Amino acid sequence: MIVTIIAVWLIASQDKRRRKFGFWCSLISNFLWLVWGWHAHAYALVVLQIALAFLNIRGASKNESQSNVKLEA
Repeated sequence: MIVTIIAVWLIASQDKRRRKFGFWCSLISNFLWLVWGWHAHAYALVVLQIALAFLNIRGASKNESQSNVKLEA
């Protein structure tokens, strides 16, 4: 849970490096929750973490492509 809180704190930063580090912390957090959910037979939590990881990756790729467009314009 602490990794998740740190990740969200970093993702909210205006500094690009902190946001990127927060993204990776978020993926680590998803993985840790997934492992715990699997161990506890909490399969809804496992599915949730997979979905959140997918959305994080999607959001990061969209954010990266938007920043590239701004540089070109």
